[in-house]
Amino acid sequence: MRFGLAILPEHPWRVAEPMWREAERLGFDHGWTFDHVTWEGLPDSPWFGAVPTLAAAAAATERMALGTFVSSPNNHHPVQLMREVLALDDISGGRFLLGVGAGGDLDSRITGEDLPLRDRTARYHEFTDLLDRLLSHDRVTAEGRFYSARDVRTLPGPVRGGETGNRVPMVIAANGPKSIRLAVERGDGWMTYGGVADTDEEWWALVASHSRRVDDALEAAGRPSADLARYLDIDAPPTFALSSAAAFEDAVCRAADLGFTDVITHWPRTTDPFRGTRDVLDEVAADVMPRLR
Repeated sequence: MRFGLAILPEHPWRVAEPMWREAERLGFDHGWTFDHVTWEGLPDSPWFGAVPTLAAAAAATERMALGTFVSSPNNHHPVQLMREVLALDDISGGRFLLGVGAGGDLDSRITGEDLPLRDRTARYHEFTDLLDRLLSHDRVTAEGRFYSARDVRTLPGPVRGGETGNRVPMVIAANGPKSIRLAVERGDGWMTYGGVADTDEEWWALVASHSRRVDDALEAAGRPSADLARYLDIDAPPTFALSSAAAFEDAVCRAADLGFTDVITHWPRTTDPFRGTRDVLDEVAADVMPRLR
């Protein structure tokens, strides 16, 4: 199992920088930040941009992979996002993970594109398809319902550890059948938060159902299961994974049983959401994570 830690972009950098350094020191394999204009979970909180935050985090760390959790059509055009992705991957020395998703309802409304769910899903698929092309090829032309690209140069092309020709990994967030097929067809990884549930058991049942759909889609596509990394947000159920070391260990073991290769938790906050303590984070890093790798 690999372990990720999400740090919300709510702090000024003088506060956030030590958190990113500490996440790496604690042994997390990847660090993430939310990519929203405004996040529905904290609509009145200060909020900073994901791309500059991750550029600064890349300068503050050396080993840990860094990712968007997640970038969406709500606040990005694929062509411009491609440029930002290439810069982040270069600055980080090939450590960047591009997490993409359909995006939140609030961001969709405040940017003036309050589309019906069906149209938002269609836009997400078009967004992801075009991003995949832009990160894999030079001179890209596309005429779609939502996006156009006309002979777009993508130089210097994908840079992974100083070598060209290896695309930046794309981790595709998906819960529904169509988006799960998209993740299997286009993604280097699949990510899910499971869904909304009243109890932990109901939430785990949702996650198990999504995981089975991924298995079926992989089989239908003839793609080996080991070829697709699987990321689970273990803080989406009612119980925060870092409420105790035992709760974290239980969540990780259940995720592993369902075939997940990676789990993501959140830096504990003093208030909801993700209310927790630093003591539990330290205990998890020192004891639980080494045993479950």
